[in-house]
Amino acid sequence: MIEIRNLETGYDKKQVLFDISMNVSEGEIVSIIGPNGAGKSTILKAICGIIPIWKGDILFSDKTIKKNTIAENIKSGLTFAPQGNRVFDELTVKDNLELGGYLLDKKKLKKRIEQTFETFPILKKRTKQIAGKLSGGEQQMLALARALIPEPKLLLLDEPSLGLAPNLLGDVYQKLVEINKEFGISMLIVEQKVNDVLKISDRTYSIKLGKIAFEGKPEKLIGNKEKLKELFL
Repeated sequence: MIEIRNLETGYDKKQVLFDISMNVSEGEIVSIIGPNGAGKSTILKAICGIIPIWKGDILFSDKTIKKNTIAENIKSGLTFAPQGNRVFDELTVKDNLELGGYLLDKKKLKKRIEQTFETFPILKKRTKQIAGKLSGGEQQMLALARALIPEPKLLLLDEPSLGLAPNLLGDVYQKLVEINKEFGISMLIVEQKVNDVLKISDRTYSIKLGKIAFEGKPEKLIGNKEKLKELFL
């Protein structure tokens, strides 16, 4: 579905990624782990078009998206859910969802919101509620729901567990698995909560100092404290 070939990029004149090659097949959940500052989020930003590609290429459905705009990538089926400010705090739940479908016509948008409520019934009960007053878990569900409005083929998720209480992590990851299985949406997830994301991943990559330090099945890392220590230190 998506193939990254020898990607190199960074910010201003500072190079962050060095010769990164990875892929996500149709229907897969693939995770990217590694220490802070390793370049994990930079990979997602390069894919969706937030930052330019210095060298290499990115193919989506066998077509290069190297020079695509963010809007063009969304139309082609790529959606990015960034870390940090997950929702627009001062807007209602419905307003947030409508922003997720700003490229859709009104009829299509209405249908997509109704379909999304079937996946996230709690949000239907909160339609008119101000998003900033939702619980942390509900805000994360809203962020996921908003990212699903354009009907993505590939969902890019940057630390979906950030700021969540430990007891909510299971709910969020379970919902990701449900979305993947029910709709066949492929996922590329950057995550710091290593043990949690490895449990739902089909494959994983570890990034260290802007380079790939590990590629393979998550089973090789789950419970392997020495290998994880090596990758993170």
